[in-house]
Amino acid sequence: MRRISRKSRTTHIAATLAVLALAAAGCGKTSGEASQDDGGKDKGSAGSSYKAKGIGLAYDIGGQGDQSFNDAAYAGYSKARKEFKIGGVDMEPGDGESSADKVQRLEQLAKQGYDPVIGVGFVYAPAVEAAAKKYPGTTFGIIDDNTVKADNVADLVFHEEQGSYLAGVAAAKASKAKHVGFVGGVDIPLIHKFEAGFVQGAKSVDPKIKIEKRYLTEKPEEGGFSSPDRGQNAASGQIEAGADVIYHAAGLSGQGVIQEAGAQKVWAIGVDSDQYRQKALAKYKDYILGSALKDVGGAVYDLTKSVVEGDPITGEQRYDLKSGRVGFADSNPKYTAMKDVVAAVDKAKEDIVSGRVKVKTVP
Repeated sequence: MRRISRKSRTTHIAATLAVLALAAAGCGKTSGEASQDDGGKDKGSAGSSYKAKGIGLAYDIGGQGDQSFNDAAYAGYSKARKEFKIGGVDMEPGDGESSADKVQRLEQLAKQGYDPVIGVGFVYAPAVEAAAKKYPGTTFGIIDDNTVKADNVADLVFHEEQGSYLAGVAAAKASKAKHVGFVGGVDIPLIHKFEAGFVQGAKSVDPKIKIEKRYLTEKPEEGGFSSPDRGQNAASGQIEAGADVIYHAAGLSGQGVIQEAGAQKVWAIGVDSDQYRQKALAKYKDYILGSALKDVGGAVYDLTKSVVEGDPITGEQRYDLKSGRVGFADSNPKYTAMKDVVAAVDKAKEDIVSGRVKVKTVP
């Protein structure tokens, strides 16, 4: 699978003319490509009923390589392509693009024959709604939004607040200073859910714990999810204020949070993906206590599987702790060695799944 980076604005030659035309029309850059030959070759491998070219995946702000949200989507895309032996194309957002650009991108994916077509992130809601109306025979998916209601759309949403509650419990138990921090990428309702769960979880351990809170920007287009330097500055300020565990829900900006935490030798808690296992963050992994997981990749895989098998998922699909698609990663041996922290997180998970604890969605 060839790649075209966002920074390099070069195009690659003839074998993927259809995809290149799609990228030009959609005002984005292809990250992974499936050629016409690839799509044609793979179609039969998925079963005689599946006639599409493969998966069309459109990334959110920050694009592939954010070690978090978008990379989680890519993991599901890759798994589905490999398992079902189908083609696919994954596309980066353009710099400063409009809603019209997103609409055009999704429509071109559908026109080129990709099915399902998935918008990664709530910013794609208007585009999914418009494209789904124009291409009723294509199944569309949107992650982190449940406002698009159509017979050919799957709204793939999560109880992020539940995983964040576990992160709050872990942070409060691990903090020696009784002082923790939260860094949100953008000041919007979706990220408020992460804050709400984190704060509630931390206060369930210590009602008097001090909690720093910082949002990087007011709007997504201002770079709150794509600016590691802003994340680093926010973490630096919280550490200077006394926090010794910092949880981020900031996409690519969260890399800066983790880097600063590692440099200052305090704990960081990642989000969406298991950031302890991310190669780009390997230098700092000893300081990644854990990650609040959101199995975006699993949702991408589920939707693709349903389309390939001829029974597409539609409507709202909400994933939670009970389903296993939300959770808390325990990959760091230093975390698993902290028996009191592990026990507290496990107990909190049981309480949420059983219904004994109801997690807030608003701070």
